[in-house]
Amino acid sequence: MPALERYLSLAACVLVAAGLTACSSGQEPAGPAGPVPQGLERFYGQSLDWSDCGSFATSAAAESVFQGDGLECARLTVPLDYSEPGGTTITLGVLRKQASEPGDRIGSLVMNPGGPGASGMTAAAQMAGSVGGSELAKRFDLVGFDPRGIGASQPQVRCLTPRERDADRAEDTEVDGTRQGVAEQERQERKFAAKCEQRTEHGDDMLAHLGTRDVAKDLDVLRSVLGDEKLTFLGYSYGTRIGYTYAEEFPRNVRAMILDGAVDPGQDIVDALVAQGEGFGKAFREFASWCAQRQDCALGNDPADATRAYQQLVRPLIDNPVPVGDGRGLSYEDATTGTIQALYSEQFWQPLNTGLNELRQGQGRTLMALADQYNARDAQGEYDTTQDAFVAIRCVDDPRVTDRQRLRDAQRRYAEVAPFLDPGTPPSSARDACAFWPVPNTSEPHLPDVEGLPPTLVISTTNDPATPYQAGVNLAKALEGRLLTVEGNQHTAYLVLGNSCVDEAGTAYLVDGTLPEEGTRC
Repeated sequence: MPALERYLSLAACVLVAAGLTACSSGQEPAGPAGPVPQGLERFYGQSLDWSDCGSFATSAAAESVFQGDGLECARLTVPLDYSEPGGTTITLGVLRKQASEPGDRIGSLVMNPGGPGASGMTAAAQMAGSVGGSELAKRFDLVGFDPRGIGASQPQVRCLTPRERDADRAEDTEVDGTRQGVAEQERQERKFAAKCEQRTEHGDDMLAHLGTRDVAKDLDVLRSVLGDEKLTFLGYSYGTRIGYTYAEEFPRNVRAMILDGAVDPGQDIVDALVAQGEGFGKAFREFASWCAQRQDCALGNDPADATRAYQQLVRPLIDNPVPVGDGRGLSYEDATTGTIQALYSEQFWQPLNTGLNELRQGQGRTLMALADQYNARDAQGEYDTTQDAFVAIRCVDDPRVTDRQRLRDAQRRYAEVAPFLDPGTPPSSARDACAFWPVPNTSEPHLPDVEGLPPTLVISTTNDPATPYQAGVNLAKALEGRLLTVEGNQHTAYLVLGNSCVDEAGTAYLVDGTLPEEGTRC
């Protein structure tokens, strides 16, 4: 994983999967609805051909949830380059579960679970199973789409093969700050960027138009094709960036918008990296305090000593990975990635303690399983393209960082706020894949101009490890929206925690526009 991006964790929310079965309803004209930009009429007015979702599955998780009752899927056609609508087109996968009470239907609730790189179709299918019978399910079509380059959307971003991904995870070159280590790391990053360009259909053109700027335009096409004059949107984590980018581009096309687990719009990638490190550092301390109360705590019973105990367990893996079977070994990167995965939610704290106790015994299966979950590796050794898309989107969404001193400083700052992830080696000045990306970035951090945007709801959790609380405070202020504060140790909250205070407030807003009182805390 790239030297800088290695620590900027995939910010995708965790939703509870449920079993469901699909249906087929055929072509259904709905749009165009609302404003239609000149020259894009054929896209805004297209009809979607809804059918069974089985053929849309591109991962084991998707195969499982796409069998759900009442789910239907279609492909949305959009321009690859919106400045050339008569040129190459691409398709996006779309999934929906129609409102259970059509007579009281408000419209579509379109959602994105984050990443960047996570499947909105899979997340919507999971949500449809968990909110059945609720006011949301009665009043809205639940809709998820795979952003361009991701999941069922065609073409997909492709960079590494499964075997190459395994090999990349096994090598801990990113912790080698020597001149030779930096040179080797940058050689690998150049190769990664070149493979993305070579293996992704349409090459540079696709990579250049993969970012959030273009996804927001796709979202407006989808709004129209679904027959909605105004967009109702639910974005988690990186999905909040899609939301506020759409809000800036099409502020008067928004009906309602919940942004949960916010990405700070004004923060550059280095400061975001360090802020996220601070979040994971805090989450680790919370885990250590919980663990210390247990007789079987792998880190001992003194929370103040937990960082040292953790480092003693994982640092030896840099030179001596622990075999886990199938020819693989638990590397330092895998151990820390598995730990990060577990820190996203308290529900993973017990498996993390189990994994660390196993590591004490020279075993690594549980930590490897957590790392596999993070990296979207299934039991057959196959990966979806989440990690490839994550890097590719980041590289066009943010200016590249090439100043070596700034890279070293960023790693020092990260180690200060998340000392449990300090490998004990000198910070590296290696540039990541974005420094060698074949196309320039198309966005940069800035506070969005959202004149005409109706009131939005931003939800931020006090101990969110991946998207720190202050980012939500900043986003709510930038959008002149309402902030709902959630007390907890969790990445994202609405319809995720089972917290009735959060869920009722969010649903009331989506259904009738009622915002929680200023200063509300759940």
